Amino acid sequence: MTALHDLLAERGTLLIDGAMGTELFARGLGSGDPPEMWNIDHPDRVTAVHTDYIEAGSDIVLTNSFGGTGFRLKLHKLDDRCIELNRTAAQVTRAATDAHFEATGRRVLVAGSMGPSGELLVPMGTMTPATCADAFREQAIGLAEGGVDILWIETMSHLDEITAAVEGARSVSDLPICTTLSFDTAGRTMMGVTGTDAVNRLAEIGVTAVGANCGNNLADTEAALTEMRAANPDILLISKANAGMPEWHGTELHYSGSPDVMAAHASRQRDAGIQIIGACCGSSPRHLHMMRQVLDGDIPVPEVEFEIATVRQVSKGHARTGRRASRPID
Repeated sequence: MTALHDLLAERGTLLIDGAMGTELFARGLGSGDPPEMWNIDHPDRVTAVHTDYIEAGSDIVLTNSFGGTGFRLKLHKLDDRCIELNRTAAQVTRAATDAHFEATGRRVLVAGSMGPSGELLVPMGTMTPATCADAFREQAIGLAEGGVDILWIETMSHLDEITAAVEGARSVSDLPICTTLSFDTAGRTMMGVTGTDAVNRLAEIGVTAVGANCGNNLADTEAALTEMRAANPDILLISKANAGMPEWHGTELHYSGSPDVMAAHASRQRDAGIQIIGACCGSSPRHLHMMRQVLDGDIPVPEVEFEIATVRQVSKGHARTGRRASRPID
């Protein structure tokens, strides 16, 4: 049993945190600046984000290390500081969760965020499975040294990259590994992976939990997870969708998913058998707080308009469709 399984046994459904980038931009992060440097330059601001999500009711918080592989850090000439930056990211998050535990006695897990490398594997690109594994190995070293409870490989699109990332992480750590992919309106990732493909392949290599994050909209994320659950009734599943659809309002990007919308989404996901639920781009502690209240039964499920998408039937070649509906959500 892992710390993740222990917490699931204790609480049933776990709530993950929301967007990190959205909150850092609101606190002054400049466009194009590496968020990982803020763990060193502005740890108080990063801590404030973690604390807000913890106080909103999150059971798991992700480190500020999404772009922490050497491939991504090289864009900012920081690849020689990979282990240091990931270690510090984990330490900042660990300090926030430890302070919460000391004050309340409530345990919150730290998940080490590991985003995609940004590179393409051969033959489409120049990254080999070995160099990919090495990049995630180095990141995992720093996160493990900093005290994370889970390694969290997220926003992925290629199963071979995930496999290499898991291999690299396992070469230096025995922490549980969770992984999520991002699905679009065709029911596939950018590299053509379906929910069924993901569950079948990742169950074979023994990851602790699989799921969907980010994505085009709530309906696509929910449909991908329905497909995953149908493919494997037993595996732990994760839902961490964007807060609705991104929309440009002048020069600013806004997301359509209000706290009400995300709270109703959280209820639907739990009813669908998803055990670990959170939010991604465009979400805030306000979203997470209402999701927590609904999951705990402290407030009724909001009545909202939402997208319904049916799961694409891969074997029969049927296209997945979507339609809008408005009704009370049970």
